[in-house]
Amino acid sequence: MKKFFLASILVVLFNKSYSQNNEGFFGEKFSITELEEYVSVRENIYDKSDYNVKIEGEILSSCPMKGCWMKIRAEKDTILVRFKDYGFFVPKAGIEGDKAIINGKISIETLSVELLRHYAEDAGKSKDEIEKIIKPEVSLTFLADGVFIENL
Repeated sequence: MKKFFLASILVVLFNKSYSQNNEGFFGEKFSITELEEYVSVRENIYDKSDYNVKIEGEILSSCPMKGCWMKIRAEKDTILVRFKDYGFFVPKAGIEGDKAIINGKISIETLSVELLRHYAEDAGKSKDEIEKIIKPEVSLTFLADGVFIENL
């Protein structure tokens, strides 16, 4: 009984310390001030490859399988956010509508049919919906080395 009680206390303390250290950050921590204006980023993206920026947006969705990608809305654009070297993940659910600040490289990328189908499968789309994906898609993408999610 004593060992069970001690083990329970350790589990609670570990979980509490993990959530306190996390503080809404995933990946590398970074300053959440001095964000770039997205309008300016959008205008300059065509002139620069692998444009390093820090922007904010509203989380639209995240990968329900692992949390290995998310989509955010910045202004009127939807941006696919992936995580550098798959070194970290975000929550799989419950973050839709939250504000995220992302730090990393933004670019314009042509996503292959295979990759689009993979993301659709991750998102739980039906086989019918997945098979309707027949063309590559030009998309704004972001390779984040760090993410901050408000309200976590």
